[in-house]
Amino acid sequence: MIIVLMGVAGAGKTTVGKLLAAGLGWEFRDADDYHSTVNVEKMRNGIPLTDADRAPWLAALQELISHWIAGRQNAVLACSALKAAYRDSLQVGPEVQFIYLKVTQEVLQKRLRERRGHYMTEQMLASQLAALEEPRHALVIDGAGAPESIMEAIKAQLRLTKFTQFE
Repeated sequence: MIIVLMGVAGAGKTTVGKLLAAGLGWEFRDADDYHSTVNVEKMRNGIPLTDADRAPWLAALQELISHWIAGRQNAVLACSALKAAYRDSLQVGPEVQFIYLKVTQEVLQKRLRERRGHYMTEQMLASQLAALEEPRHALVIDGAGAPESIMEAIKAQLRLTKFTQFE
């Protein structure tokens, strides 16, 4: 199974994703690491990315997910996946499960104000919230709590829905 942990900046995708992957013994990757330096500089300067900016990034992520599936490797990918079209491009097979970390704007703003050393700042939150198309076909998890609690909630939901992992 490939879990795509999605949501806007500050939702906890990376923190929870690392915990979840470690707890399951799976590989973890952060989609932010696949952005071009040009895209990172745009975001660092408060310039929202366009769909054209994101196209090569999404292609790289699609290739990564396809590689995992071909190798029957379980993995967790932290990825904003804000729009339905982005999620459609990442849904390369039935093995891909999106989990949406839903968090209030107030909590997101607080987290982003406290964040250090990341290019995605509080100023970019408004553009991410405007671009967000909440998923219809994802597990929705309240992302406002402690990372460990969120991880446990995800694991419980996965058990309840009986998703199968690669053996």
